[in-house]
Amino acid sequence: MSAVRQWKKIENTTDATRGQPLAARVLARKTELEDALADCGRHEVLRRTALETALAGVYALITGDLAHPPDVIARALNNWLERNKHL
Repeated sequence: MSAVRQWKKIENTTDATRGQPLAARVLARKTELEDALADCGRHEVLRRTALETALAGVYALITGDLAHPPDVIARALNNWLERNKHL
């Protein structure tokens, strides 16, 4: 039996950017969700609503200095990343 470990394919930027600064992770995920929203069909109402809700939440959080966010905002951004990981 081989001792080679099989790595699971990383499917979203939340997992792919783990270990990077919070601002980079949030902006990458925001861009990914904006692209998904742009590709969303007219009849995919549930998916479109979920994406719009997630983006509205992050737009409210990224109004200040992302490089040095206050602890409360940093915690909220991290929670946003985890909550919207599988959209």
